[in-house]
Amino acid sequence: MIVQIAGEELELLPQRAIWWKSQKIMLVADMHLGKVNHFRKSGIPVPVKANSKNWETLIELVQTKKPDRLICIGDLFHSHYNFDWEQVGIFTGSFQYLSVELVIGNHDILSDQLYAKNRIQLHKEEICIVPFLLTHIPPEEINGDYYVLSGHVHPGVQLIGKGKQHMTLPCFYFGERQGFLPAFGAFTGLARLAPRKEDQVFVIAENSIIALH
Repeated sequence: MIVQIAGEELELLPQRAIWWKSQKIMLVADMHLGKVNHFRKSGIPVPVKANSKNWETLIELVQTKKPDRLICIGDLFHSHYNFDWEQVGIFTGSFQYLSVELVIGNHDILSDQLYAKNRIQLHKEEICIVPFLLTHIPPEEINGDYYVLSGHVHPGVQLIGKGKQHMTLPCFYFGERQGFLPAFGAFTGLARLAPRKEDQVFVIAENSIIALH
């Protein structure tokens, strides 16, 4: 689905990513790679399928859209080093033309050397690409003329059916001056948001994007 945000045309993808075609930039947030193995290492029997889905989706996006830059707006890797980090290196090595960049999130605690080894460019707090300011944790106050795009929240909205059934689904959420990307990672939770009338909300339902009015 194509939307206009801050005067720019963005394509919202059901794979929980944003394709900024004019800049050849793919935006994702909260990938949380390595989270499955982190939990399994702690003795929690988490299915490994979520791991495979993350990688399959990411590779498909890069092969299909062929971005120049892949920017993760925080929480690329879930926690301390585990073997999944080697998969990150295989990915970056397979797409040598691709600039892989990370705005540091609260879960990104690996050493700078490990990121450098896997050819990942770090941005400590934010990236400014007019008209957007990309930052992981939403700022309490928005100053300047930028439109802020953030991760961290894992936005979701509750949908209620005719029989009072309800479900919470991930979404893209755009307010007047700030928007939130859905969590890319398959093994992540959701924070239910209550949209205001003037906000734009786009729900991800399987392979579709649905605009809420």
